[in-house]
Amino acid sequence: MRLVVVSNRLPFTVSFKEGAPQFKPSAGGLTTGLWSYLDNRALDGVDRPDFLWMGWPGASIPEVHQAAVQSYGAQQFKSSPIFVPEENMDRFYLGFCNKTIWPLFHYFPTLTRYDEDSWEEYRNVNRRFADAVIEALRPDDILWIHDYHLMLMAKLVREKFPELPIGFFLHIPFPSWEIFRMLPRAWREEIIEGLLGASLIGFHTHDYTRDFLTSVLRTAGYEHQLGSLTLRERVVKVDTFPMGIDFDRFANAAQSLDTDARVAQLREKCIGQKVIFSVDRLDYTKGLLNRLRGYDLFLKRNPQWHGKVVFVLSVAPSRIGVSSYQDMKKELERIVGRIVGAYGTVHWTPLIYQYRNVGFEEIVALYRFCDVALISPLRDGMNLVAKEFVASRPDQTGVLILSEMAGAAKEMGEAIIINPFHNGDFARALEQALVMPPDEQIRRNQLLQERLRRYNVNRWADDFIQSMLASQKTEAARRARSLTGKAQVALIQQYRSATHRALLLDYDGTLVPFAEDPKLAKPDAELLNLLSILGGDRANEVVIVSGRPRRDLEEWFGKLPVALVAEHGVWLRHQGTDWRMLKAITTDWKDRVRPILQLYVDRLPGALLEEKEFSLAWHYRRADPEQASLRTKELVDDLAGYTRNIDVQVFEGNKVIEVRNTGVNKGTAAKEWLTSHAPDFILGIGDDWTDEDLFRALPPAAYSVRVGLANTAARYYLNNHTAVRRVLRELSDWTREREPAAPPPAEAGRVNQRTPA
Repeated sequence: MRLVVVSNRLPFTVSFKEGAPQFKPSAGGLTTGLWSYLDNRALDGVDRPDFLWMGWPGASIPEVHQAAVQSYGAQQFKSSPIFVPEENMDRFYLGFCNKTIWPLFHYFPTLTRYDEDSWEEYRNVNRRFADAVIEALRPDDILWIHDYHLMLMAKLVREKFPELPIGFFLHIPFPSWEIFRMLPRAWREEIIEGLLGASLIGFHTHDYTRDFLTSVLRTAGYEHQLGSLTLRERVVKVDTFPMGIDFDRFANAAQSLDTDARVAQLREKCIGQKVIFSVDRLDYTKGLLNRLRGYDLFLKRNPQWHGKVVFVLSVAPSRIGVSSYQDMKKELERIVGRIVGAYGTVHWTPLIYQYRNVGFEEIVALYRFCDVALISPLRDGMNLVAKEFVASRPDQTGVLILSEMAGAAKEMGEAIIINPFHNGDFARALEQALVMPPDEQIRRNQLLQERLRRYNVNRWADDFIQSMLASQKTEAARRARSLTGKAQVALIQQYRSATHRALLLDYDGTLVPFAEDPKLAKPDAELLNLLSILGGDRANEVVIVSGRPRRDLEEWFGKLPVALVAEHGVWLRHQGTDWRMLKAITTDWKDRVRPILQLYVDRLPGALLEEKEFSLAWHYRRADPEQASLRTKELVDDLAGYTRNIDVQVFEGNKVIEVRNTGVNKGTAAKEWLTSHAPDFILGIGDDWTDEDLFRALPPAAYSVRVGLANTAARYYLNNHTAVRRVLRELSDWTREREPAAPPPAEAGRVNQRTPA
């Protein structure tokens, strides 16, 4: 088994100097964290798979240098570069990724741009990456795709490798539905479909997981059960995996002799002063301007701290070519100058600002040296800086002030948590942090360090990969029950060799797709022809076993050579006979229950009430899915109270709640029908909970088939009604080859009229 990791960037970046390629390690939490896991995978005694990392090398590589870049990547990083022209990557990365997805997913809708050409380039680059990965994949690989740049890729790979374990992890926030829906409908639908190509989808926090599941419900209509989304052909698991850091790397570096020397030098320059430290790259999501304004308010409110505190603000250059970032840099430097000018003296500078990249050794020294770490993004997927600071405190002193908008705040509750939009929060948090007793600092940091040491980057990655493999094992078990390949061949062979066959078929969702209005789900000509051919075979007994009222079944199938079961087993009509009731039941209860269902029709736009002879059905397929989820729970609770003392049951089906008499179901109807027949081949197919009674009533040797994935008593699965039609077509083709064609549907009722036994 090999782990194939795919991200926008590789763990190394290529640049050119005097026409020759130059290589340097890539920066960023994703690449450094993942590389730490992959590079050290054998050091902790855990058996982990071999790996291949695929991504863009950071520049457009002329063909003459591509072999050298490939060789360097393979030898140094076990990486395989995906070569994409730089102009395409610029339109992709600086376009849709950073002008649409980045601001929108970080809750900056006013900065979001909706450009059709950028969207097309995003699709194009996702296709390029997918094609390159498909070419490199082996049958036993597992694929792990990372971050917002590649949200369409899983589906593209799934089309070529339908059984491949595919994981996707989003390293930025997933927004609420009200934000996500700002994307054009076609874009958001394709993004959701792309992500659902994965076997496992991971997020940093439960909030992001919940918001994604809500968007899936509203966009694609899939409801989850404990984070599992049951698609027609697969189950997708959605879960929370907060990313950790390489704790020991920072802890060990913080105790090195080099760090001791750096810290000593820093202390000489700040004698008698408390040090507040912040480090971030230049980005509007990081809240740098708010941070400075909060510090400004702290100085204004606390003149006693003048000359006794210094704020070291380190900003890493980012997106230098983007004008809005340069405008932000100018505003940042204007505020820095104003604070220094307003509060500074000849002997004291309240703020030290540096605009440059800081190396690992220097930043660890600053983490250890400072008294307070101020980390206040306006929105952040995780924020590993907060964790790095805590890991770099060998004496367990120091105070972390952390934004509640950072994903890390969910697992670092011992920090001082602030609202980064409120200047007063900054001032109060700094006042608290600067006077916090050492024993309280140690108490908090002990708890944080123990947690971060346990759930480090290796644990994060291992948990994700193991969850992906567990999901795939579950999928493999489901595929083993799929009515395809050898199982389907065996079914056809038994069908052909049988002399008396029974085909018990549900209707809605099994023979036809669901419709928004039940009245619209009429059988098409192909289905009528299939049933006519199968029912016309004298060795066959075809039975439509449906929850439909008998008037619908009579209208649609009354002239076909088939038997009919209506209202889940209330009515039975053998071929060529009249309808008869299988159980004497009353409808007195309907007058009591109908007003409740009608009330909920009024309370949920899009809901409708269907009245059958002996049941009532409340449909909500056309309703808003999230509102419907709430209303259905309320309705079921209300019905439970109203029906407690009457002989009826409440059943939840596929976008329907049905109330009907107890003791009436498809299983009892099937048993009734089978008592008058002795088939040597039985095929029963259905798609929801009402068909489970049918499956349980069939003999063990029968072919019971559930349409769609679910916990079921059936022996086999088929993906959808199209797959059901395909199987029935195979059976009808054999019938048609060996017997004269049956009359057209309109005449079929006048032939082959058998008298039931």
